[in-house]
Amino acid sequence: MLLGLIIAAAVVAADQLSKYWVLNHLLEQGIILVYTPFFNVVRAWNTGVSFSMFNNYGNLGALLLSAIALAIVVFLLFWLRSEKDRWGQVALGFIIGGAIGNVIDRVRLGAVFDFLDFHIGESHWPAFNLADSFICIGATILILQSLFSMVKKHEVKNEKNS
Repeated sequence: MLLGLIIAAAVVAADQLSKYWVLNHLLEQGIILVYTPFFNVVRAWNTGVSFSMFNNYGNLGALLLSAIALAIVVFLLFWLRSEKDRWGQVALGFIIGGAIGNVIDRVRLGAVFDFLDFHIGESHWPAFNLADSFICIGATILILQSLFSMVKKHEVKNEKNS
């Protein structure tokens, strides 16, 4: 459990520090910095959830989404407590830290600050932040862990039947 908690704390710190630096230093003069033909740093506020869904509910929406996210974090902490696999602990730490990072934004700022903007020509992926990235990486690790676990169980079952 300790590994997951340390990773969650590191994710929260990295997320909040990156948002502070981008908002207060990198973008202090403007709302967009163009770095490559496919990547910009932007100032985007998301009052909703992933890809700005449920973006029109104001402070009530921010509080409700924060409460839901915290309930999910509590569930994930119970899962983390019983998780024996180190990759599972890492994954849960990523997800917990990312969720807490975005909750901090919602409570403190009323919206989540997103700044990473990838695009092809005029087609932009919705802006996101480090917390979102860690949540996706953690979810991917959990999916891969589950798939490999199923394959391993299937192989063991076949060995016993042989």
